[in-house]
Amino acid sequence: MLSLVPLMIERVGIILITVFLFSQLKAFRRLILHNQSIKERLLLLLIFGFFGVLSNYTGVEIHGDSRMANTWLLDIEQDSAIANTRILGVTIGGLLGGPFVGLGVGFLAGIHRLFLGGFTAEACAISTVLAGLAAGLIGKRRKQRKQLTAGYAILIGVAMEIIQMMLILLLSSEMEPAWQLVQIIGLPMIVINGIGMLLFMLIIQIILREQERTRALQTNAAFAIADRTLPYFRKGLNTDSCNRVAEIMLEWTEADAIAITDKHSVLTHVGAGSDHHLPTTGFATELTKRSLREGRVLTAKSQEEIVCSYPDCSLQAAVVLPLRVGEETAGTLKLYFTNPNDLTRVERELAEGLANLFSTQLELAEAEQQSKLLKDAEIKALQAQVHPHFLFNSINTISILCRTDPNKARSLLQELSRFFRSNLQGARHMLIPIEKEIEHIRAYISLEQARFPEKFTLQMEIEPGLEQTLVPPFLLQPLVENSVKHGFRDTEADGKIAVSIKRKDTSISISVLDNGHGMEPHKLNQAGQQTVESLTGTGTALMNIRERLEGIYNHEATLLISSKKDEGTTIHIQLPNNQKGEIPYDDSLYRGG
Repeated sequence: MLSLVPLMIERVGIILITVFLFSQLKAFRRLILHNQSIKERLLLLLIFGFFGVLSNYTGVEIHGDSRMANTWLLDIEQDSAIANTRILGVTIGGLLGGPFVGLGVGFLAGIHRLFLGGFTAEACAISTVLAGLAAGLIGKRRKQRKQLTAGYAILIGVAMEIIQMMLILLLSSEMEPAWQLVQIIGLPMIVINGIGMLLFMLIIQIILREQERTRALQTNAAFAIADRTLPYFRKGLNTDSCNRVAEIMLEWTEADAIAITDKHSVLTHVGAGSDHHLPTTGFATELTKRSLREGRVLTAKSQEEIVCSYPDCSLQAAVVLPLRVGEETAGTLKLYFTNPNDLTRVERELAEGLANLFSTQLELAEAEQQSKLLKDAEIKALQAQVHPHFLFNSINTISILCRTDPNKARSLLQELSRFFRSNLQGARHMLIPIEKEIEHIRAYISLEQARFPEKFTLQMEIEPGLEQTLVPPFLLQPLVENSVKHGFRDTEADGKIAVSIKRKDTSISISVLDNGHGMEPHKLNQAGQQTVESLTGTGTALMNIRERLEGIYNHEATLLISSKKDEGTTIHIQLPNNQKGEIPYDDSLYRGG
């Protein structure tokens, strides 16, 4: 039995070397990392089926109480058996690919084992199919719970080997040779395959860790590009600004060429193909026209799909992303590649992230331009609600999470984008639905809770049917921000904010309360009526809200503030339902924003 161990280690080594070589292929990594389509599952089935067949061919033939260390088994004698690592590939395939892959791999490896012969052929074939199916079902369930670990995989592999030994004893026609075989191969196969499972899963975990590092680098690159391009996009879409943006992107990405367009013309093209992809009115490729027309991301993996009119164009792949300002497609961002294999999933995700950031930057540019045309000084002030410290703190928090939790960093980046978008929408509309104001609050709270996870909680109660009720923008978010900044300053935990929106007769009743520090009596009398100088702010937000309510609702809305020192603050707002005061509401204005 002990003499079988070195030979089994050699067999496991063959399989692991093969797996390692496969792991260096980008295609194999994509199959492991992403949710598989039917085509990708078939590829996984074939790959791990190959591992199972290879294990059969490289097994150790056992004849009686002796062994025959053949290097390649094409067939075996009828009274012989095989000690191999077949269950290793079958189990891993099932755990990674699910029931379809597990059953398919088990079937391929099991049928091949059956054709090799031996007195345990039927038992081994049946156990292999069952092992694949069981591993697939278990793997699917564990992956849904995100609990597929190396230790768990080892337990499954060991269990499958034990079941195989039991089936050999149960299904063999002669008990004595079967028992003798199990005594020889049982413990070595269980132990060595368990070690093989461990090493196999470590290779898979290395692939997963590399993906996380790639995502972190991708996020850092996106931040760096966004930081360097912001000064240019603030000038809008024009030839000079887009040319500098394209040069920056060409330096920071793997693309061979970068192009940016507006709705009517190519503003810049930098890199490969610049001899004929010239800034001009109209577009050289049909792909750009489709992206502008359909407003969605399009990819091409061949020159034919790009549809470039120049016959000797070196560009063989492209991803075209719409740049959106509000609901309108204002232009496109195009990344070109001379080798289609360079257009990887990572490059596409980076491009999509940059397109979203650029769209936000363009919206900021448009908002800045519109702010020059606004005559209402209070709306101008509210447009600048994103304080530099809040922005810098949010970016720093996201930057730290890029290393520790890339998925969380990506989610917070989306919340930051959503927060900016809400600020921009609020600056362009006199009235917005309550649900948009709620989105603004949730985006702000998500960013603050990422910085202070245990400091405060938010509870929201909205009466059904009020989601589309129109209210002034920046009505609730500044109040929630006040609770966070002033109510909970210098506290560690247990802060609570509650937002309630309900119907009350012919009015809409809104309240925002917290259990923070509260206000001193002399400051409470001034709050909302005039600015109040303090260490943490001036009270401008409350005063702006009160004055806007008076102007929009013609003094029919009320804002009441109640507060006690060290007990908290409650702000109650009552709005006349469906009353807009003397300011008409243009529904098309909001839809166009």
